[in-house]
Amino acid sequence: MNPANAIIEPGLYLTHKPVGLSSFDVVRRFKAAAYEQGLKKWPLGHGGTLDPFAEGLLLVLSGQATRLMELMHPLPKTYEATVVWGRETDTCDHLGLAVSEGDACSLAPQALESALEGFLGWQDQVPPATSAKKIDGESAYKKAHRGEEVILPPSRVYLHEAHWLEHHLPAFSRLRITCRGGYYVRSLARDLGRNLGCGAHLSALHRTAIGPWKDPTEDTFKNGLDLIPWCPFRLLSLEETNHLAHGRPIPLGDIQSAPWAWPGGFPQPQLPIRGLAQDRLVALLEPREEKLWTTANLRGGL
Repeated sequence: MNPANAIIEPGLYLTHKPVGLSSFDVVRRFKAAAYEQGLKKWPLGHGGTLDPFAEGLLLVLSGQATRLMELMHPLPKTYEATVVWGRETDTCDHLGLAVSEGDACSLAPQALESALEGFLGWQDQVPPATSAKKIDGESAYKKAHRGEEVILPPSRVYLHEAHWLEHHLPAFSRLRITCRGGYYVRSLARDLGRNLGCGAHLSALHRTAIGPWKDPTEDTFKNGLDLIPWCPFRLLSLEETNHLAHGRPIPLGDIQSAPWAWPGGFPQPQLPIRGLAQDRLVALLEPREEKLWTTANLRGGL
């Protein structure tokens, strides 16, 4: 994005984060564009952090779309990763210091397949010490970078699919996974290395997809019906839109199925119903007492 000529609108931007930038560096680029447009306090955020050494799809939420952030977290996320065998690092990636080394010469594809299967489904996973998890209100990585001991409790995470793409043993292997938000691929590499007795870390990570969206080659804007397409929707008349804006319920009416289907067996959260008027997303709705009530009023629409 070129801040000199970009027009920032309320909605969702699919953008590619390159290696070397933090997720906030990318958001800062959008903030600069908004500032050039005269939007000095324009709300912006991202829907899921990528480490600086990683690349791939980053969701940037703009304007009132920042209120949809919680709906992005449970989505399936697909990654391709390079796992280096024979060394565990303190950051679980190639930028960290070695904490243990082992012999990977006996690794074989069949053993790697068996090891990977044990991580499928719901698991308790300890995040890397250099993660953005908060300890006493401060990100763990800040404490780790000061040399403080960081002990993080395990988090409940979900791994839906995992497949080895190729092996170059005993040096490295390439992996593709699909997981729920909150999963640490760095931790998976660390735990695979421990289970196999040789140590391991990541040397590359690419997020190729989030829900229905692929990593783009250039920024792509989404709004209206294309926003949160995993949620069912209801088309609204102007009168119904006015009722909802004033806190009054409307009839259930014709609730239509979501145009994007979740992968089979993937755990789905309870989802709101999108209220759409004149091709804009104007409200999030929930059914109660045989009527639809507003849970979020997106004034002006997206």
